[in-house]
Amino acid sequence: MIFNLPNILAFSRLLMAPMMLWLLAYRDASVLQGLHSSWLDFFAALVFVLASVTDFFDGYIARKCNQITTLGKIIDPLADKMLTLAAFLGLVVLGRADVIAIFLILSREFFITGLRVMIVSEGKDVSASWMGKVKTVAQMFAIGFLTMDWPGGTLLLWIAVAITLYSGYEYIRDYIKGR
Repeated sequence: MIFNLPNILAFSRLLMAPMMLWLLAYRDASVLQGLHSSWLDFFAALVFVLASVTDFFDGYIARKCNQITTLGKIIDPLADKMLTLAAFLGLVVLGRADVIAIFLILSREFFITGLRVMIVSEGKDVSASWMGKVKTVAQMFAIGFLTMDWPGGTLLLWIAVAITLYSGYEYIRDYIKGR
């Protein structure tokens, strides 16, 4: 069944990504006039948290209820990348995230996504590694802190960069060893 709960949750994340970007990057929009920037930070963070929760539950439900679909395998990582991209682009626009850090993270994401597609085309499994999951959590914390403009956000971002690059190295190393 294509329209199962996990796929609907993943699709909702596809819709939340541009909403978060809009809240971060288009603060001068007439609809947002009169809202204090701290409220816009809060609403953007709320959208991000809701989207992150759907990420957890779509995977959990898909595995637990045996509702894993080919569509879900495509939409889920796409939605994750779109949400991360939206958050990081919005934070760069606001001047809260270092553009080099974001470049490094996004370059790794695009490269590893391409590598994973290539691995799948070879008929091999490309389940997320443990370090890939740690990378996602580190990025989520950094995005949350930077979105709310809390102290320590920049440090968390650079920690996320280090973990992101290391997890990318692990994917490449494992692919080379598996060949």
